[in-house]
Amino acid sequence: MQRRGRTRTPPHRGLVPLTTVAGALLAVLMGLVFLMLVLAIQDARHSLLSARSGRPALDQLGVVQGIVLDMEGGQRSYVITRQDEFLAPWRTGRAAFPAQAQRLVDISTSPSQRQLARQIQRAGQSFVDDYSVPLVAAARRGDPDASSTARTLEGKQRLDALRGQFSRYLHDERLAINHRENALEARMRMLTIAASAGVTVAVVLIVAFGAYVTRVIVWPVRRMARFATRLAAGDLSARVPLSGRREIGQLEAAFNTMAGSLEKSHRRLRLLYDAGTAVGNTLDVGQTADELVRVAVPRFADFVTVDVEEPVLRGAEPTAAETVLRRVARGGVRDDSPLAAAGAPITVDPPPGGVRRSGTGAALMADLRVTSRAVFPDARCSERLLEYGMRSLITAPLSAQGVLMGVVVFWRTRDSPPFEEDDLSDAEELAAKAGVAIDNARRYARERETALALQRSLLPHVLPASPSVDLAYRYLPTGTRAGVGGDWLDVIPLSGTRVALVVGDVVGHGIQASATMGRLRTAVRTLADVDLPPDELLTHLDDLVLHLEDGAGEQAGEVGSTCLYAVYDPVSRHCSLASAGHPLPFVISPQGAVEPAPGQAGPPLGLGGLPFETTDLLLSEGATLALFSNGLVHSRDLDLGHGLDRLRHALAASEEGESLEAACDRVVAALRTGEPADDVTLLLARTRALPGDRVATWEVPADPEHVARVRTLTTGQLGAWKLDELSFTTELVVSELVTNAIRYGGSPIRLRLIRDTGTLICEVSDGSSTAPHLRRARVFDEGGRGLLLVARLSRRWGTRQTAAGKTIWCEQALPATGASTRSPGSVDWSRE
Repeated sequence: MQRRGRTRTPPHRGLVPLTTVAGALLAVLMGLVFLMLVLAIQDARHSLLSARSGRPALDQLGVVQGIVLDMEGGQRSYVITRQDEFLAPWRTGRAAFPAQAQRLVDISTSPSQRQLARQIQRAGQSFVDDYSVPLVAAARRGDPDASSTARTLEGKQRLDALRGQFSRYLHDERLAINHRENALEARMRMLTIAASAGVTVAVVLIVAFGAYVTRVIVWPVRRMARFATRLAAGDLSARVPLSGRREIGQLEAAFNTMAGSLEKSHRRLRLLYDAGTAVGNTLDVGQTADELVRVAVPRFADFVTVDVEEPVLRGAEPTAAETVLRRVARGGVRDDSPLAAAGAPITVDPPPGGVRRSGTGAALMADLRVTSRAVFPDARCSERLLEYGMRSLITAPLSAQGVLMGVVVFWRTRDSPPFEEDDLSDAEELAAKAGVAIDNARRYARERETALALQRSLLPHVLPASPSVDLAYRYLPTGTRAGVGGDWLDVIPLSGTRVALVVGDVVGHGIQASATMGRLRTAVRTLADVDLPPDELLTHLDDLVLHLEDGAGEQAGEVGSTCLYAVYDPVSRHCSLASAGHPLPFVISPQGAVEPAPGQAGPPLGLGGLPFETTDLLLSEGATLALFSNGLVHSRDLDLGHGLDRLRHALAASEEGESLEAACDRVVAALRTGEPADDVTLLLARTRALPGDRVATWEVPADPEHVARVRTLTTGQLGAWKLDELSFTTELVVSELVTNAIRYGGSPIRLRLIRDTGTLICEVSDGSSTAPHLRRARVFDEGGRGLLLVARLSRRWGTRQTAAGKTIWCEQALPATGASTRSPGSVDWSRE
């Protein structure tokens, strides 16, 4: 276990002052370099301006020289030609010369040049005033002296003198310009050398500072970032090698401490997460305890034991006062554990002792060797545990809603670090999750057992014997945690040797579904006693579901419950059925062909107001009806269409002479894959046909005179059936029923006698739909005793509606003597 420590400040100087000093020196040096550059640039600027200032003086010298030459040319041309147009340039030059000569003086770049410019100014002005103007004036007067050789030679001398001055000014100015340009070039060269040296020094300093920062800060930070990336990616084992340098060393130590804390927290969270997902998935106390052991070993403890009270294993409420627990799970890193095995009784002193932490239920024994009084499970073998290497343990109570159910003990040997105070919270979390899961498993076991008991009490234990059909069924409750479903089946004997076959499915699971199933089954039996047609029975049942309420005032019949009701008559081999959202049955012919029953399934029960459709079938003797629930053909991994195909193939795979019981086992085994997600119900009914010599039918005219003839026919038929002992009673019953039909009913009237294996059935049908009512006649009443007499003489009686009217029937038990008689309720499976 990694220990936490404080990060010490290294004795070296910190990075902050070093970085500050280095940055300040670099800034000073960079400032000096830039200052030198600014000064050199300023000096070069002045030199450049000085070099450039000689160019205007040279240009102005050319302007002044041009003016002088223009005046000289103008005056000479006028003297020679005496034409006034040549005086225009002379006048312009004479007027412009003073200003231009003064400008030349002003823009001269040196005192010597300025002095020379003044000489040019005076010589030029003298040329204009002393020579040119008098010459032009003499020429205007016509003075021959104006064109004399002396005058011309004088002008030439003056002009040559000016030209000499112009040349000397030009030469001196050019020398000055060259000197300034050479000085500028020298300064630029020095400037370049200084700038290069400064930049070089700055670059060296920057590189040195960058290398220092890279080595001391960047590389360690990049290394930290690399390890941080590994840590963020889930590699909790990432640790930075310690360099021990200033703040970076502190950061590395802090990072490693944080990574260690994260790794420990991750291990703890992963342990608790795995416990949350792995513990409590089966809703079985033993398997839940095994799941806790598998999660805790070896990540948290070397050995783990789970002990619970005996009542918890049975689904009962814990007492929190048991001193003998039952070990339900044990596991560890080795197989030769000295701890008691699973299933062994464990004696404890409640509550488990030890050094308790304040406010919690977990107890820590950090070192079993120094514990003076060990109070924990397996304490009686303490010596053997110490010799084995057990060194520390944590006991945590298994409780739910504040009630103690048992204890879980975590053990560590000498090969592992002992438990610490920080481990108590993990032990408490594991025990709390296991306690809730075990309590859920206990409650589920109790609720499932209650639902199964309720369902077993509501479902038929043994199907009634019937002369109409051979029966076999299978019912498998779901094995999922959702609880027992609401599927049911029933076989209801009806009048006239008919039988009703019922299969239903209530949406939901658990006790509520079982209770709703019981209500619906009772309602179907009650409506079947009224002998309603299948479609009318489902209509009444649908209305009943809409109004069915439980004790809390909530609707008990959930929308979506289904029911299939079929009635088979062995006399006519006629079967009528109707479905309320339930799959229609399969019909298996005596030759083995399997076909789905025609018709459409109506809406599920609970929708209300929708009609149901009756389907009529004519079945061959020996045909088999296969009624089933959705749980047999539909699941999460099996769609309904594919499931129906599988059921059809399984039904068609029957062997010759195979019994219905064997067929049920084979079909369920073929279609069932693992624990069913819903209840599985299968009912096979193989039809029988009542022989014609056991049925006698007569049409009776609606005339009282024919009652005597009916009695005679009845007596004769009973004699033929060797039932003379019943002649008197049957004659009286037939007389009363036929008389009532003639008096209160309508045509046609028909009498039918049916001799069953243990019952004689008398049926009188007429065209009136008015049902008779049994009432007690008073002493002086002349009538009203017929039905009372029939009820007294018969075992049971009743009435049913038909398409043409009604039928009143009654049953008498056959005599117990005679080779051809049976006890009431038994089934004669032989053929006469």
